[in-house]
Amino acid sequence: MAFTLPALPYAFEALEPHIDATTMQIHHGKHHQAYIDNLNKAIAGTPNEGKSLEELVAKAGSISPAVRNNAGGHWNHSFFWQIMSPKSTKAPAGKLADDIHTTFGSFDAFKEKFNAAGTTRFGSGWAWLILKDGKLEITSTPNQDNPLMDVAEVKGTPLLGVDVWEHAYYLKYQNRRADYLGAFWNLVNWEKVAELYAAGK
Repeated sequence: MAFTLPALPYAFEALEPHIDATTMQIHHGKHHQAYIDNLNKAIAGTPNEGKSLEELVAKAGSISPAVRNNAGGHWNHSFFWQIMSPKSTKAPAGKLADDIHTTFGSFDAFKEKFNAAGTTRFGSGWAWLILKDGKLEITSTPNQDNPLMDVAEVKGTPLLGVDVWEHAYYLKYQNRRADYLGAFWNLVNWEKVAELYAAGK
């Protein structure tokens, strides 16, 4: 069964003014689709054909770079679309909010540390909030790697992730990655993050 592009859970223009419609159209319809197309080609006729995306990602260190990069790209983007919402509450609530405060000192301190993970990731990659051994941690990964991979420097369950590849922000923000990361907080789907947090706990 070939992998297919998941539909966005909102319209292309729904995340404006923070992320523009043209970027969303290209990011979803071109970049994400390309990862899927290349993944399907890379696994065709191999023992990896028929494996789930999660199975491929979990053994990233023992599969070809083409499968690793494109499976990661597909997983990461599918996750990213779900973690944003035009109806963001702008801040977490409940046990997740309490844990963020306990772990990082405050919500603002958490955002500052998360933004630093994104701005200091050299080249292309992702910044993540994860659960590692039941505790919250911030990390980043290069390229299309993620914390579920056996090759990840810091392994854990992703709760929140942001794409810091230039294709995610360049049309609107050019080289201003920090401005893009600042705008991202207006879009976080905290209900989804809390759902993942509860499941991970």
